[in-house]
Amino acid sequence: MPARIGIDDESLTPASGNPVPPGRFRSVAGMRVLVTGGAGFIGSQVVAALTAAGHEPVVFDALLPSVHPGRPVLPDAEFVCGDVRDAEAVAGALRGVGAVCHQAAMVGLGTDFGDAPGYVSCNDLGTAVLLAEMARAEVRRLVQAGSMVVYGEGRYTCAVHGVVRPGPRAVADLSAGRFEPRCPRCGAGLAPGLVSEDAPADPRNVYATTKLAQEHLAASWARATGGRAVSLRYHNVYGPGMPRDTPYAGVASFFRSALERGEAPRVFEDGGQRRDFVHVRDVARANAAALDSLGEGHTAYNVGSGEPHTVGEMATALAAAFGGPMPVVTGEYRLGDVRHITADSARLREELGWKPEVEFADGVAEFAFAPLRSPAGG
Repeated sequence: MPARIGIDDESLTPASGNPVPPGRFRSVAGMRVLVTGGAGFIGSQVVAALTAAGHEPVVFDALLPSVHPGRPVLPDAEFVCGDVRDAEAVAGALRGVGAVCHQAAMVGLGTDFGDAPGYVSCNDLGTAVLLAEMARAEVRRLVQAGSMVVYGEGRYTCAVHGVVRPGPRAVADLSAGRFEPRCPRCGAGLAPGLVSEDAPADPRNVYATTKLAQEHLAASWARATGGRAVSLRYHNVYGPGMPRDTPYAGVASFFRSALERGEAPRVFEDGGQRRDFVHVRDVARANAAALDSLGEGHTAYNVGSGEPHTVGEMATALAAAFGGPMPVVTGEYRLGDVRHITADSARLREELGWKPEVEFADGVAEFAFAPLRSPAGG
């Protein structure tokens, strides 16, 4: 049986000199950590961050050909090829492990509703299998890749009615170029703001629905086992190693792939959609910080830069850094998209001591020429 990593005796005092409350954990350098999806865009950076923090990461990845060009080169980590939906493979990978960073997922908005079975299978069935095997192996610490998409639209304020929650945007409005949500009570314009972790969940597409289900599964696992689960709600992650030319990547990857082809990035709607673009290395550092989270139960944390930028600003900055061509605003739209969603990451800063380090301008300048990830045969 794997050793339980942590301290349970209130008489023990860690090196910091602060007593650890009874029943709580603290991570220790050299902890063996399973990273599902550890060969992927974010997962590989998590592996690097854990290694830098003195942990021993074990990469568990199915190496799906739609994402990976071949077997990864991971000089600093053990590699296990397996699928999180395969209970036997997961059980084997968990031997000797003290914690799990769960990054494996099918991501992005996808192509159409026909993707729904794949999203539910990879994200929700895969998480359920992983958690069941963690319960059997008595691994009690989980850091899970969540997403800001669980909120749906972000936080809006009406000058008359205060904070309101607009419903999904109507096709007629989108087709007419009316992209901004209106107050559901009086129809007035709204001011977008930062959304906190206490905001109600309102997933607007299949991917978002599966990410919320993952959080509910993690919370149920934590209650049933007395474990500690942290869901990191990533905002728009970008940086080196993003997958290229796939409908399952993020908007920054779409723009960068177009530039590499010598094409102008195509910006949907009017380009005024507000997002929080956070660099992948900062996201990886948040995972390392979350391993130090004390207590039991489930807690969600936003992971964002705290500096909103529009999609149009990202496209323009990236094209300028790359040397053109400059973006084209198309007026096109996708029904599953929301207008504005930006993070309040104060909880993560205050409770775990994390803060972003990569400035937007520096990150975009690096990303303009950083290598992207091609699928097999790409």
